[in-house]
Amino acid sequence: MKSVKAVVDYLKSGNVSYVFGIPAGSVNAFFDELYDTPEITPIVTKHEGAAAYMAAAYTKYSKELSVCIGSSGPGGANLLTGAANAMREHLPILFLTGAVPVDTVGLNASQELDAHPMYKSVTKYSKRVDHAEDLLDEIHKAVENALTGVPGPVHIAMPIDIQLAEIKEKSLPSFPQYTPLLPEDTVIKETVEALSATKKGYIFAGQGIRDSVPNLLELAERLQWPIVTSPQAKGLVPDHHPLLKGVFGFAGHDSASNLINEGDFDTVLVVGSSLGETATNNYNPNISKNKMMIQIDFDQNVFNRKYAVNLPILGDTQITLSSLNDGLQRLGYEQTLPTYANRQLDAINDEYSTKNVLLRLQKLLPKDTRYSIDIGEFMAYVIHYMNVLESDSFDINVHFGAMGSGIGSAIGSKLADDNRPSVSITGDGCFFMHGMELLTAKEYNIPVLFIVMNNARLGMVHHGHSLQYQRVHERFAQEPVDIAALAKTLGVPSIHVDRMEELKAESIETLLNEEGPAILEIALVDDHTPPMGDRVKFLSSFGK
Repeated sequence: MKSVKAVVDYLKSGNVSYVFGIPAGSVNAFFDELYDTPEITPIVTKHEGAAAYMAAAYTKYSKELSVCIGSSGPGGANLLTGAANAMREHLPILFLTGAVPVDTVGLNASQELDAHPMYKSVTKYSKRVDHAEDLLDEIHKAVENALTGVPGPVHIAMPIDIQLAEIKEKSLPSFPQYTPLLPEDTVIKETVEALSATKKGYIFAGQGIRDSVPNLLELAERLQWPIVTSPQAKGLVPDHHPLLKGVFGFAGHDSASNLINEGDFDTVLVVGSSLGETATNNYNPNISKNKMMIQIDFDQNVFNRKYAVNLPILGDTQITLSSLNDGLQRLGYEQTLPTYANRQLDAINDEYSTKNVLLRLQKLLPKDTRYSIDIGEFMAYVIHYMNVLESDSFDINVHFGAMGSGIGSAIGSKLADDNRPSVSITGDGCFFMHGMELLTAKEYNIPVLFIVMNNARLGMVHHGHSLQYQRVHERFAQEPVDIAALAKTLGVPSIHVDRMEELKAESIETLLNEEGPAILEIALVDDHTPPMGDRVKFLSSFGK
């Protein structure tokens, strides 16, 4: 049998459903095997970068390994950004790249690129396989790495001749499963004692709580501690919960900032946050100042990185929180909801502004909509103003989201969870990077509503540069493009809106009921300063 067939059979044994990427000569042997493997559908995208973000969202919501593939040379290079993103988000993705034949390495072969060293810094494991009999074993080793300990991306480069070489048939190794990391009992006991001895504390929650929200809320209700979330964790805790004080960090809320900067707390419990720049409002020292700091994470590298941690708990978030709840219950802590009013939400008025448009759209869209948020000034408005009506309703990639990433993410999200409406909130600048993935969604009948905020400029750059340097280069703007008309030429239903009164329930319902993708273009130049918090102040501090 061909060595590449063994690889495809192995992926099939692991219930891999999709392979995201683009076929080409150096990986066509892999794609050829898919003819005889109907269990795996190739999602052929328009750009490898988009494929990587589709794979990221798919694995995030399906809880399964994703597979992404690109050709030797440019295709593999185009996947690098997505690999770096998966590393930041701890997402298990197997990146496969083609490579030139082994005997042509170093001879300037067509599309030759020594890819595996490039991937080493952005994956948990990266290797080129130069012997056909080793290919399956290396793929298995890579998948084990992806799913063991802290999940993350891995990479295997497959030379063309190695894929096509004949090997002896052998039994497939068992496909690895993720095994949760158990916290130490002594550390759990010590933490329960510390929590019970605390007079006043609060919870700082990051996106690592995604699968543990009920456990987190139970803990908060037992302790009666308020919760603040990072921007990446927006959407995980519903706004109506009375203990939620809002988002801290980039585009966050005054209620969360006041709690951290002015609150009289003696303990902070950090759950599932790496405490990066955007989460901490540029490493605000008040998060842990004069407080005992307890941090829960499955990645020990986040402990004591910027903030001194008094009590690190290395373990799976869900299991750790459950163990803490059990310990507190044995001490007599009951789970009760406070009766005071929760955080006030923003109201809509008639002004045609980004804030009002987003709030109006949320009223018109189903409550269980999952929003994939792209990179642009609208992201700040989403974080600050949009409401969290149901858990796990926002995918916001502040850490390593590229412009256009929200387009592929919305497609991957829908493939992973067909029961929830999938909406991409993107901008014209983002659309010009990855907008042709509209055709990918169309060709596979994937119903995603793409809301394009079109202001004919790089909005985040425009406002940030203006605030930092008090001037803006004219080339940050561009000639307006009718994106709705462009979508129609691609055979994608679309609506163009340039007034508040044009946002109607019937129009939204029509777009949502399409069998494939649809475009809602919001033509709007908003000169209000986006609610970016202290981000500009931080950037402006350099060079002074």
